[in-house]
Amino acid sequence: MIMAEKQPPRTRVFAGERMMWISPVTLKELLEAKAKYPQAPVIMGNTSTGPEVKFKGVFHPVIISPDRIEELNVVNSANNGLTLGAGLSLAQVKDTLAAVVLKLPEERTQTYRALLKQLGTLAGAQIRNMASLGGHIVSRHVDSDLNPLLAVGGCTLNLLSKEGARQIPVNEQFLRKCPSADLKPEEILISVNIPYSRKWEFVSAFRQAQRQQNALAIVNSGMRVFFGEGDGIIRELSISYGGVGPTTICAQNSCQKLIGRPWNEEMLDAACRLVLDEVSLPGSAPGGKVEFKRTLIISFLFKFYLEVLRLLRRMDPVHYPSLADKHESALEDFHPRHRQSARKYQKVDPKQPPQDPVGHPIMHLSGIKHATGEAIYCDDMPAMDGELFLAFVTSSRAHAKIVSIDVSEALSLPGVVDVLAEEHLQGVNSFCLLGQPEKLLESEMVFCVGQLVCAVIANSEIQARRAAKQVKIVYQDLEPVILTIEEAIQHKSFFEPERKLEYGNVDEAFKVVDHIVEGEIHLGGQEHFYMETQSMLAVPKGEDQEMDVYVSTQHPKGIQDIVASVLKLPANKVMCHVKRVGGAFGGKAFKTGVMAAITAFAANKHGRAVRCILERGEDMLITAGRHPYLGKYKAGFTKDGRILALDMEHYGNGGASLDESLFVLEMGILKLDNAYKFPNLRCRGWACRTNLPSNTALRGFGFPQAGLITEACITDVAAKCGLSPEKVRMINMYKEIDQTHYKQEINAKNLIQCWRECMAMSSYSLRKAAVEKFNSENFWKKKGLAMVPVKFPIGLGSRAAGQAAALVHIYLDGSVLVTHGGIEMGQGVHTKMIQVASRELRMPLSNVHLRGTSTETVPNANASGGSVVADLNGLAVKDACQTLLKRLEPIISKNPRGTWKDWAQAAFDESISLSATGYFRGYESNMNWETGEGHPFEYFVYGAACSEVEIDCLTGAHKNIRTDIVMDVGCSINPALDIGQIEGAFIQGMGLYTIEELNYSPQGVLYTRGPDQYKIPTICDIPTEFHVSFLPPSQDSNTLYSSKGLGESGIFLGCSVFFAIHDAVSAARQERGLRGPLKLNSPLTPEKIRMACEDKFTKMIPRDKPGSCVPWNIPI
Repeated sequence: MIMAEKQPPRTRVFAGERMMWISPVTLKELLEAKAKYPQAPVIMGNTSTGPEVKFKGVFHPVIISPDRIEELNVVNSANNGLTLGAGLSLAQVKDTLAAVVLKLPEERTQTYRALLKQLGTLAGAQIRNMASLGGHIVSRHVDSDLNPLLAVGGCTLNLLSKEGARQIPVNEQFLRKCPSADLKPEEILISVNIPYSRKWEFVSAFRQAQRQQNALAIVNSGMRVFFGEGDGIIRELSISYGGVGPTTICAQNSCQKLIGRPWNEEMLDAACRLVLDEVSLPGSAPGGKVEFKRTLIISFLFKFYLEVLRLLRRMDPVHYPSLADKHESALEDFHPRHRQSARKYQKVDPKQPPQDPVGHPIMHLSGIKHATGEAIYCDDMPAMDGELFLAFVTSSRAHAKIVSIDVSEALSLPGVVDVLAEEHLQGVNSFCLLGQPEKLLESEMVFCVGQLVCAVIANSEIQARRAAKQVKIVYQDLEPVILTIEEAIQHKSFFEPERKLEYGNVDEAFKVVDHIVEGEIHLGGQEHFYMETQSMLAVPKGEDQEMDVYVSTQHPKGIQDIVASVLKLPANKVMCHVKRVGGAFGGKAFKTGVMAAITAFAANKHGRAVRCILERGEDMLITAGRHPYLGKYKAGFTKDGRILALDMEHYGNGGASLDESLFVLEMGILKLDNAYKFPNLRCRGWACRTNLPSNTALRGFGFPQAGLITEACITDVAAKCGLSPEKVRMINMYKEIDQTHYKQEINAKNLIQCWRECMAMSSYSLRKAAVEKFNSENFWKKKGLAMVPVKFPIGLGSRAAGQAAALVHIYLDGSVLVTHGGIEMGQGVHTKMIQVASRELRMPLSNVHLRGTSTETVPNANASGGSVVADLNGLAVKDACQTLLKRLEPIISKNPRGTWKDWAQAAFDESISLSATGYFRGYESNMNWETGEGHPFEYFVYGAACSEVEIDCLTGAHKNIRTDIVMDVGCSINPALDIGQIEGAFIQGMGLYTIEELNYSPQGVLYTRGPDQYKIPTICDIPTEFHVSFLPPSQDSNTLYSSKGLGESGIFLGCSVFFAIHDAVSAARQERGLRGPLKLNSPLTPEKIRMACEDKFTKMIPRDKPGSCVPWNIPI
């Protein structure tokens, strides 16, 4: 028997119905394959071709993968430079260059150092481990970080075909794919020559992205200059930019005109004007951010100018002056620091029994399964026999009449079973959501891009998705198309009713104030971006019309109700099962129900299981997210910053249907006071009807928007009074026993304590002085420090919405099974419920198990959300366990040394039930909008956060240096889980307020449909120092063990980063003599930061006249 490892390697060919994959093992075989299939792409890591196939629908019948060919992985060094194999991964290239830089003099490694700088932030480690050097070059993406450098560095490409070898330069013609300078179809890129740099030659690289890592550059650049021996006269100059055109652009004409000029400020000024003229961007350029890109073009040039000046000074200090002190900071990177974190838990009462787990930091009981990938989610469930797949067809117009839907081509494709449209759902195509009718599928009129039109059912996912693309829909566009809040206001397009709340006498108060400020702030929306997309599996049981639905949802009862309605069945024949959900944040309730109902209808019609799993792009398109907001405010205040009158208007972009927009608006108005007592307050609110996908619940539910509007007002008041915002916050904060603007009593003692402890823990006063000192010494870098309080109300507005139930079984072996109505979404509610059962039954955690949530075991459960899932369900579990324990007390007292197995068997022998239901009626809650009074919330979570940032005034980049958080958590049931919720919410809030940006076309099409375009925070965005502390335990709550729900409150504290950036930008503007009002909208992206730091470069760029072009995107 010949062992496999002893067999000689040979070409492998994998052939399917539509395509063939060839993996040659020798260079000769590779060239023969390429000659035979000249149009076949050559791939290594598949990081470029793969996304094109998946997301752009590109099809290649043949693919050649040369990953086993040694000649593509060479590293050779010669007198004139390095030759790197085209098959080397970017990680290998990085390691190779790092080793060379350590060995050779700096003057010879200028290009290598610049490449290393770009490789440090290009994509992420996983991509760099897979992507190849050759693939990166040949792909010639517009935002390539390496190609601009390779172009200015004089690099050449070694090509090979059966016809022979040749060499071509990496120049503008190659990057533009000009046929005369490009690879021929049958050629292979074998290696890349990267020359050494020379004395008096300098090379630099620059990039700016939405996020520091794992983000494509908005603009990048490679720049090289070569001087005559010691004379400072430009002999050669090369400048290339990526991200500012259809390909990498080389500013050849500008460089040519600068040759022969000395390296001084006159040259820099001329260079900026020449480059702006040559590298011109139209106002409608793809990707938008046009003025920002223009500014980056010359900001990078200025940085290069300063870098070269510093290097020249280092080489010849006699003839070259040192940099002006004010410019030194332009060249400094954000200072790297070792990551630090501290978490201060509450101490468990030493009198507590050691077996009682409540109050201990128990690890999430599924945490290891999450980390190893062993946790089972909906799409991990094995396929059923004969299972079908459902793919949706969505509208491509924002407001249109559907003229016709042609499904004939889709039905003719192999594997397609059916196409469902509105006509198939006669009589069941609508349902009532929060009092408003909603349709499942639409065949007459569409009101947004992404509305569900029909559904394709096929034997496989690939067949269903392929067929969905062949459904032909003819539209007749309608007017108006309303996308923005401003357009909704113009057209008076609002959902009813308007909400209004007034406290005190606002108009009279304005007459006695010292100052009045008016302003507004716009907040963009936010995508839920849960890890698991919308997922469901409907399984007909085969008898009595029973249907099981396995779905990733926060609201099993809602799924049950809508599925039963569509199938015309009683609810007792439809069971919804949820093991766990891979994140939800409010986005897996009502829209999930719509899709689940259509999936169940298909399963019922065909008598086969049907699965539906949305891809990320269609999930983002269909489900929408947090409401964009416009807040307007008018504040009247005294000279010392005390606000006496506040008049506000809130506008939320609800999208095409009401969904939960009114509830979000109401919560925003109720919570807008945040931590402040405003003696005279009026707020009116409108949910705007627009032609966008309907926005819905998202963690925080209106408070992140309303709270930011209030804090923006506080900041404006502080600026007018010449005080710090923190001073004005403290002056206006609730003082212990007080009354809210809806006349609910509040005890703010813990709010004040959180604020004071955060001040102390963060060393606010010392660091504020240090920030001011730093800013006085650095012109192009600025730091900012901000501290923000939070008073987050907890409650659902009615007792019925807060009821919960549980079912607990004790088995004869002494083990316990707990079921309850809450959904495990990663927050650890099941872990807390097991802790509750362990405490109440006085048994080890290991004795208790929780399988999941089902309408079969706990009926009529409310949706999981609002930070109360553990509160409410924990009280129900506690009730059930106490019932069981009360039954068993006589048995336990007879045999106190027995085991749970003994007691369970004894109870069984005496015919005592070992099952019990538990129930909690909900907190007393009410709100009367007519009178403006009520008690809508059970309690308040208090906290404070202090954040410090550093910004680069030339690029708009920012670094989160440190955050300190202090929270009032009552008595924590599980500090580990609670800290995780606080930290996670803070980071999600930080993303909302800084980098998460949704982009829509002027036609209402969502551009940002995946992680490539939409950036959420990653590890590089986490503050370098991140400290979280709890107040000491307090027993002043009627909740479960005096604990508090912490799922949402931390998200608002993310705005401390927003206001720290605001502080830094204000410092930059003051130094530049700009003392007018500073208006910064959210998210505070690099674009907004850079353009707010006005300077000579922002004044130099050309500006497009309003209305002179159709922009690529519009602010929503």
